[in-house]
Amino acid sequence: MKKIFKLNLILCAVFIVSSIQTNAQSNSNSANHVQFGIQTGIQFQNINGSDANNNKLSNDLLIAFNAGLTLTFPIAPEFFVQSGLYYSLKGATGEEIDFGVVMKRNIKINYIELPIHLLYKPMLGNGHLILGIGPYLALGISGKVKFEGGGASLTQTIKFKNSVSLTDPGNYSYFRPLDAGADLIAGYEFSNNISFQLDAQLGLLKINPKYEFANDSKTSAKNTGFGLTIGYHF
Repeated sequence: MKKIFKLNLILCAVFIVSSIQTNAQSNSNSANHVQFGIQTGIQFQNINGSDANNNKLSNDLLIAFNAGLTLTFPIAPEFFVQSGLYYSLKGATGEEIDFGVVMKRNIKINYIELPIHLLYKPMLGNGHLILGIGPYLALGISGKVKFEGGGASLTQTIKFKNSVSLTDPGNYSYFRPLDAGADLIAGYEFSNNISFQLDAQLGLLKINPKYEFANDSKTSAKNTGFGLTIGYHF
């Protein structure tokens, strides 16, 4: 987490320095060519759904980060397609009771994420309004689940599998490797190419695996989140 926080600080510093050193480009020029950019932001992630008894999951928000590279293509006046590659931290916090002991639970899953967004960017003042929507696909690469309570703590490494059997080790936490869903974006891009945007994400795929030895057909866990992103395009 400290390394991720330092990376976000470095990227923010790059944004500020670039804005100072770069003269504002004309809006007509920026709208007619492919734009390469960088983005980073703070995210508030959760895992929503239901357990095997069809009870709603009672998780709390995890403060997380994302950072990545973007590529934006003009397709029509004021309309763009934006894609890129991101590192994205997702997960949730919460509590559970084991043998009468309240345990705090912290789930952190690291993803590499590929979004494809349709952006509408009409002129507004000296910059552009940003409105966007589109799908994303994410691949889990690592993660940990930490339990704390009763004066003890336990950390389990996340292993990615679609199905878990009795022969799989019990000292791992299991999640599906793929996540996919939809993004909503609203923001503003200034004339110096710096942008701020609010984004919301709704996961549409279950990230919990199937346990072959349990009747868990009603279990459903999906990533959700929202956050604030700062970006700069060259």
